[in-house]
Amino acid sequence: MIAAEVRERVRAGGLLSGRSAVVAMLSGGRDSVCLLDLAVALRGAEQVLALHVNYGLRAEADEDERHCRQLCERLGVEIEVLRAGREASAVGNLHAWAREVRYTAAMTLAEDRDAIVATGHTATDQVETILYRLAASPGRRALLGMPASDGRLVRPLLGLTRDATAAYCLERSLAWREDVSNDSVEYARARVRHGLVRALDAVHPAAQANVLRTAELLREETEVLDCLVDELLNGRTSIEMERLAGLPPALRRLVVIRLAEDATGAFVPQAGERVEEILAFATRGGRAELHVGGLAGAVIENGELRMVKIAPREQRPERTGQ
Repeated sequence: MIAAEVRERVRAGGLLSGRSAVVAMLSGGRDSVCLLDLAVALRGAEQVLALHVNYGLRAEADEDERHCRQLCERLGVEIEVLRAGREASAVGNLHAWAREVRYTAAMTLAEDRDAIVATGHTATDQVETILYRLAASPGRRALLGMPASDGRLVRPLLGLTRDATAAYCLERSLAWREDVSNDSVEYARARVRHGLVRALDAVHPAAQANVLRTAELLREETEVLDCLVDELLNGRTSIEMERLAGLPPALRRLVVIRLAEDATGAFVPQAGERVEEILAFATRGGRAELHVGGLAGAVIENGELRMVKIAPREQRPERTGQ
């Protein structure tokens, strides 16, 4: 009775409870099909809206859309389909563009309906995300993985594996679509899935569970560290350089990163690597500016450090002092 067990686990997680409507992101794959069926079971079809994005990038795209429409008709769910085209001359990461398109559309629908947005990310996705971020970017945040809840966005299936969602769909006689491009080694995520994850499984049978448990512990410890930074800054948007210099190295990094991220509203983990340069500029006296990553600029003036957001088209300050 895998379906009943899965339903109870998701119900107990509480992410699909409450009075808000649910915008379920529906690709047609097993995880999103499982998510949609669970949302209907726990909230009722009238409280659920499915969002499918047809990017038109694959020959099977229209068949995926047709499948999603048929599934929603079967479940009695309203579906919104967005057809999003990308110029052939467009540059940049294709997956990042597609992600931006679907999340922007989902959040717009959610705000209009005062709803939450639910995605079908699973524990398997979580492991892959952590390993990818660990390889691609330094810092503690890389190991935290995806949060189960982030504002309007919820991930009710993070406690389930991809195998569990497949078993759920099979027991419920729910068909799904396979996107073969997800297994193409052309993409970094697929290389992590088929290379790194399998290698870790060969090292230890509990490798994936250990990765997930480590991320869970780090998220708990991060709450403690965040509270420490909160107390230290006490609502201020700057810090005295003398005080910053007297902090332990790890706490210095956390403070600088927090100031940079508060100023820009975005993740700037690389700011922590510029602490020693910031301290060195402070010893020279006068005013100094330093680009610390992303759109964040550090300003050292009158014995204090503050961060500013740099407009994307502006010339970013680089190691100037007087």
